[in-house]
Amino acid sequence: MELQIFGIGILTWLVFIPIVGMAAVLLIPGKNENAIRWTAAVSTGIQLVLAVIIFSVFDRTKIGINEAESFQFVEHLSWITVDSVPWVGRIEITYFLGLDGLSVIMVILTALIGFIGVISSWNIDKMVKGYFALYLLLVTGMMGVFVALDFFLFFIFWEVMLLPMYFLIGLWGGPRREYAAIKFFLYTFVGGILMLITMLALYFSVAYTDPATGETIHTFNMLHMMNPENFIDGGLLTGVDTTWRYVAWMALFINFAIKIPLFPFHTWLPDAHVEAPTPISVILAGILLKLGAYGLLRINFPIFPDATIYFVYFMATLGMISIIYGALCAMAQDDFKKLIAYSSISHMGIVVLGIAALNTQGMVGGVLQMFNHGIITAVLFLSVGVLYDRTHTRGLYDFGGIANQMPKYTGIAMIGMFAGLGLPGLNGFVSELFSFLGAFQAYKWITIVSVTGIIFTAGYILWTIQRVFLGERPEKLKDLKDLTPREILAFTPLIILIIFLGIYPAPAIELMNTSLSFLVEFVTN
Repeated sequence: MELQIFGIGILTWLVFIPIVGMAAVLLIPGKNENAIRWTAAVSTGIQLVLAVIIFSVFDRTKIGINEAESFQFVEHLSWITVDSVPWVGRIEITYFLGLDGLSVIMVILTALIGFIGVISSWNIDKMVKGYFALYLLLVTGMMGVFVALDFFLFFIFWEVMLLPMYFLIGLWGGPRREYAAIKFFLYTFVGGILMLITMLALYFSVAYTDPATGETIHTFNMLHMMNPENFIDGGLLTGVDTTWRYVAWMALFINFAIKIPLFPFHTWLPDAHVEAPTPISVILAGILLKLGAYGLLRINFPIFPDATIYFVYFMATLGMISIIYGALCAMAQDDFKKLIAYSSISHMGIVVLGIAALNTQGMVGGVLQMFNHGIITAVLFLSVGVLYDRTHTRGLYDFGGIANQMPKYTGIAMIGMFAGLGLPGLNGFVSELFSFLGAFQAYKWITIVSVTGIIFTAGYILWTIQRVFLGERPEKLKDLKDLTPREILAFTPLIILIIFLGIYPAPAIELMNTSLSFLVEFVTN
């Protein structure tokens, strides 16, 4: 399926419209702060409209994954070509974009959270021009990762996210912002180097012959890398179940596990969340953490199916540890933001456990959990931001009894919390259920232990509700104001999705079902 606007493919518009917005922001004089904010809102708003158009015309029956002809909205152009050289043949890097059932739901999530992030950034009053310029660059990087089908392009978009996030935490964050920004940078930079080394090893191991010229062409095309016939004789990663393929899989896994973040690669997350401004925490939890799991499914699973099967118990075990460890750490927190950060480690553990099951139920549950967690944590971090804007504290023991004074806020925050708890009727329940159902078929005891994490989750959620919303209200909180219309606008689409997908998740499942079923078959067979 092709869809063009002014002769340019819709995915190019989708990725680069924030860059157009960034250029416009840089041209606006810094004192016109409202014009800068509106420019950012319009560019991300257009991106959201494009995502809705894609959702409405997306063909749910097409597979994607490793079949070029069944990807949709494909844009495939020659980008960098170096003529034939004796020892590597012709070098070819392509501008290759496309969508399948695995990526389309992440594209919708990115567009939605990206737009809401701008709305929730309206109160940023420090270096407004720089903030929104970096924010729009960050959104472009995230969107690019989800649509890239050339590994080189994927790597470029992956690294593009690093610098804007570093500056957004380091310049607009809390008192320990420099420490948190450097820690985030170092973790993700090391992961990026591991991915770069593996990408080069794949590049020199994969080639195909040009039928017209007979030349050997090395390529970063991910779909070519998924085809065992394209691995050259004597290549480092050629073969099945070789030591180097296991090493390459593990290098990629560490990179993606840092991003998820999975125990024991998670320590950058609580610091980054606590010190980041609220909208950037929303982006971090809502989208950035999903990139790691997406990378596993897009690269590790189909390019190294043999190594995936070899390490699958290892993945499931780390998922289990993350579920329990994250929930226990969340129980011990008295900082509202840090509590949500650790709960994200626990919930992303469910994602890893689900996809490690290597069956359709677990895979659908894991990917749906990625989407649902993005929506739920956006609500929770925005909720913390509302309280922090009014009281300048995030200490859970500083609050109490605000339910009567802030009824709208309380209702919205509780929906988010109960969705995080996995209450039936809200979206978190469906994805967690599918993840555990799939995992139970593959790892009975690991799943039984993992499910106990729900008990701890209920503990810290209910304890938080009791400390913040119930009980006696401190005198200093008597003038707290309820939500403003702008804040309600930011919450509304998220709350609608939480309830709608909790009652009727079919539209989201139908998007991914065909592609993920094929991915399971491709990896296991």
